[in-house]
Amino acid sequence: MVAKEQIELEVEGRTVTVTNPSKVFFSARGETKLDLVNYYIAVGEGALRGVYERPTVLKRYPNGAEGEFFFQKRVPASRPPWLETVTVSFPSGRSAEELCPVDVAHLAWAANAGCIDLNPWAVRRDGVDHPDELRIDLDPQPDVPFEWVKEVALCARDVLAEHGGLVGWPKTSGSRGIHVNIRIEPRWNFLAVRRAALALAREVERRMPDQATSKWWKEERGTRVFLDYNQNARDRTVASVYSVRPNPEGRVSCPITWDEVPDVEPADLTIATVPARYAERGDVGAGIDDVAYSLEGLLELSREDEEHGLGDAPWPPNFAKQTGEPKRVQPSRARKEPDPG
Repeated sequence: MVAKEQIELEVEGRTVTVTNPSKVFFSARGETKLDLVNYYIAVGEGALRGVYERPTVLKRYPNGAEGEFFFQKRVPASRPPWLETVTVSFPSGRSAEELCPVDVAHLAWAANAGCIDLNPWAVRRDGVDHPDELRIDLDPQPDVPFEWVKEVALCARDVLAEHGGLVGWPKTSGSRGIHVNIRIEPRWNFLAVRRAALALAREVERRMPDQATSKWWKEERGTRVFLDYNQNARDRTVASVYSVRPNPEGRVSCPITWDEVPDVEPADLTIATVPARYAERGDVGAGIDDVAYSLEGLLELSREDEEHGLGDAPWPPNFAKQTGEPKRVQPSRARKEPDPG
């Protein structure tokens, strides 16, 4: 029997074993699993900032970006003794011991496990029921030009500033969208943070009704940019800063400045180009931890919506029916089928 190829790397004083290092993970240029591990080492401080002390789901692609993947919420029993974890609970009531990165060696270990992108919760391990990050996920529907995504992102920036002076930190999604993360005080639970995100989405929709939508059901979104407020619900994760995304080019969910938003081209930010950008400019999103903002302004906007008859909006299907939630059935079928909730 031929022994499997593997190498050992020293990462911040830890030994990380890389198995099958020459396996091609990205077909466009031929980057390998070892290239992926070395990428996360190269941008280590920036990438760690997005997942530091956060429960992190393992989304594993054992055969590379174009292969099948699976989610592994529980860290495997066969792991290095230095690997740190945190226990979280899910909407189902079950719990799991998830990865809790505290240094770059954790990122390298995850990359060797086939985790192309990193998918953290919006909480820290010392407060797993109180998010410290509000997440705006701009998801363009089919045929929406990327220019619209940029315009919606800039509108969201204005809404944040006008409702509590919040400052968002933009990044490309690594696919077709843009994400904006806001550091918040960990005073509110998931329900409140989601309410704030929904209020923001609805306000952007009011300002840009032809380009932006907060509608959960795809049949109602049209050719617009969907602001996915449900990414702020418990157990929902979004690819973190500097995450490589599972596509042939290895595009990166890369932090950018607001000045870069109008001209950014996601195809230019890949596993092959971002390390040089990082070495030259450092982490342009490093300031996100400098100020934690209050959600009171957005929650007041939510209260105003409720006074005008805008209550809750649909939740993801894995959640129990919530108080005040409208019928969880797409509108075209609402008159034909009873509400499953």
